[in-house]
Amino acid sequence: MDYLWSLAPTNTNHPTAPTNSGAPPGEPAPTPPQRAATVREVHDALAQARDIAYTTVMTVLDRLAKKGAVEQIRDGRAYLYRPAVTLDALTAELMHDALGTVDAESRASALVRFVDTASADDAAALRAALAKLERREY
Repeated sequence: MDYLWSLAPTNTNHPTAPTNSGAPPGEPAPTPPQRAATVREVHDALAQARDIAYTTVMTVLDRLAKKGAVEQIRDGRAYLYRPAVTLDALTAELMHDALGTVDAESRASALVRFVDTASADDAAALRAALAKLERREY
């Protein structure tokens, strides 16, 4: 999932995940399109979980485009929008930003807590990513 689509969280099954999607706790948020999309498509995806005005979505997408967070692509008389960065790049940036706000000792403690509370799948993915980096296969 990309930055633009992070308007609706994807991991609502995690107990600490934000629940601003409007979906009931424990139920996944709607899955928005994974490609360049019209305002209507973004609105329809978000409207599955919450009451939101079309004009609000259009305004937010326009503002995100002006800030460089999404790309605005002319498609005839309409615009298509797509994320300027991938969700994995955004997530990595947010993690670096959060870790950058604390000293080295706190950073190490935060990383240990993160790994200690990670699901088995997340821990396996982290091990695989570290192994891949050690082999420089990225």
